[in-house]
Amino acid sequence: MQDIHRLDAPAVDADTSHQSIETQPEERTQRSLFGEILDWMLVPLLLLWPLSIAITYLVAKSIANEPFDRALEDKVTVVAQQVKEVDGKVITRLTGAATDILHADDIDNIYYQVRDTHDQVVEGDPEMPLPKDAEAPPPWSTQFRYDFVRGSEVRIAYIYVDLHKTQTAPQLTIEPRLALVQVGETLDKRSQLVNQIIKGVIVPEFIILPIALVLVWFALTRGLRPLAELQQRIRARRPDDLSPIDSGYVPEEILPLVGSLNEMLERLSQSIKIQKRFIADAAHQMKTPLAGMRMQSELALRQTDQAEIHKSLEQLAKSSKSATRMVNQLLALARAENQTPETKPFQTLELSELARDTVQDWVQTSFSRKIDLGFEAPDYQVVIMGDPTMLHELLNNLIDNALKYTPAGGQATVRVRADEKNALAFLEVEDTGPGIAPNERTHIFERFYRILGTNVEGSGLGLAIVREIAQQHDAEIDIICNPNCTDPKRPGCLMRITLHLEQPAPFFDGTI
Repeated sequence: MQDIHRLDAPAVDADTSHQSIETQPEERTQRSLFGEILDWMLVPLLLLWPLSIAITYLVAKSIANEPFDRALEDKVTVVAQQVKEVDGKVITRLTGAATDILHADDIDNIYYQVRDTHDQVVEGDPEMPLPKDAEAPPPWSTQFRYDFVRGSEVRIAYIYVDLHKTQTAPQLTIEPRLALVQVGETLDKRSQLVNQIIKGVIVPEFIILPIALVLVWFALTRGLRPLAELQQRIRARRPDDLSPIDSGYVPEEILPLVGSLNEMLERLSQSIKIQKRFIADAAHQMKTPLAGMRMQSELALRQTDQAEIHKSLEQLAKSSKSATRMVNQLLALARAENQTPETKPFQTLELSELARDTVQDWVQTSFSRKIDLGFEAPDYQVVIMGDPTMLHELLNNLIDNALKYTPAGGQATVRVRADEKNALAFLEVEDTGPGIAPNERTHIFERFYRILGTNVEGSGLGLAIVREIAQQHDAEIDIICNPNCTDPKRPGCLMRITLHLEQPAPFFDGTI
């Protein structure tokens, strides 16, 4: 009993903490599916738009550089071709045509410079800086760089001229003699071309972007229309209409949602049917004991003889006891039928201990009926997962059924055993009564079903309760003749409930 109290304590604490949590519900903001999808579509679009402008600018700049770089390369090549070395001095022979090429630009400023092998300016603008190359590139290969001249950014093309190939006298040394030729221009024309390209790309985007936003809005509205139509169809249904929702007019993405709703409607319909059947059965079954109680009370009121009044009161008490038993069984059946996977109070329990406690409750009843009620348990623990209250009710109904049908002087036995190999636990109740015919075994679990020819009092709900509780525990029920009975007129009955072991049954010394 101490173990039971210890197991019950956390449940109370958990329930208390659960109630305290429920009193302080967390506030949740409702999110719009339309707004969320719109955000996920528009935010990336608006973020990518400036990124696309930056990429367009870089691409336009690269495109604009190509033709101007080719023109700049032609200019530096023309100047380089005019560089010669005569008597150890670097000279230039720029003709009028070459000078015109260098100054034939009305937008950009053109700068050029020629330096000898000692980096001395031979001709041109002395403020043009030297290249920053760690090593001089190969002669006669045109290189480009950005630099500043008189505070303005310029694009510079430069070539190293091999003076050996420009000498008219025989070469006296093989050491390289390189002269530097540079031609630069400001970036005004390039900037103008880049701006024109950007305008040609960005202006259409300013027109396309609002159109894209309108199209996105329209597409979302049209795409979510089936949800609105589904909502209208559900609202238009009658309150008592629990038929499945037609999924033929919904998109494929909503089919799982509609399927879940249909499953919920099916469960709700079954629950309502069970409740209606319970109310109808309860009302029907309570008519007889209530009518009997009313008749006995009226009869007692008319009687003057104390013996007759006492007899009527005994019948009234008997009817009241029968009605109470029926109400309790109906409530137990309702509890068993309304169990769900979320509400099952399953816990680890020892089946032998539960069965022993239940059998002890029936010892006095078995004595009064002169029936030998026995209990057999293994010398090891049989641990299962289950609801102790429901399993107690199941075993109560099996024992009650066995004692009712076992004649005086008979025997009834409750047995617990386990099959370690298959991880199964067995709860058996056997009696030495008249047994159950094979053709009746498929019907005895129906509500209010009574085998014809039996004079035993009962409501016909006991085995229906047993079946519901067994189903909640994924257990199987087997009905066979009692193998310990030798009287063919009284083959007896053995009810076996097969449950699943929570863990293998370890053997130990001593008793439970």
